[in-house]
Amino acid sequence: MHHTIVTLVEDKPGVLNRVASLFRRRNFNIDSLTVGRTETKGVSRMTIVVDNEEVDVKRLTSYLYKLVNVLEVFDLSAEPNVSRDLVLVKVKAPPESRAQILQLVEVFRARTVDMGANSIIIEITGTEDKIEGFVDVLRPWGIIEMVRTGIVSMARGCEMRVGNGNGKVSAQSAFSMSNNTVS
Repeated sequence: MHHTIVTLVEDKPGVLNRVASLFRRRNFNIDSLTVGRTETKGVSRMTIVVDNEEVDVKRLTSYLYKLVNVLEVFDLSAEPNVSRDLVLVKVKAPPESRAQILQLVEVFRARTVDMGANSIIIEITGTEDKIEGFVDVLRPWGIIEMVRTGIVSMARGCEMRVGNGNGKVSAQSAFSMSNNTVS
């Protein structure tokens, strides 16, 4: 089982290093890490996936809150959420097997993004299970290269999360705050 931890941080140099160093010092393995800007200027969102059996999430949350530049920490595993991962897969595709591969692309609702003389690059977005299933089906053709973005996740519902001290504000309040800089 995995835990998905979302951390809102100030968008400043060195923040990612401080968070990664905390995991290294505590000997926690990160299964997935994605970082990107949010709708609020000056705030970045880190989505960190860790193995449930290796990590005490309450303790991890308290460690993260002690770091400079960390605004909010949420364990999305405890609530309904939407999680997605994006993968690019380059697979061997000689002309005689292309039709079969393209049929799989359609079945999995993936997308062909490049086609070479003997290969196809396919993009697929979805849950971890969907992606693992797709990759397993492609293996017999021969995967040449593959890259994953890492999991991104959001809580379901209309509440938006903004680094304001309590973690929850209404969608309207969050919208009005989206142009302000967090200090």
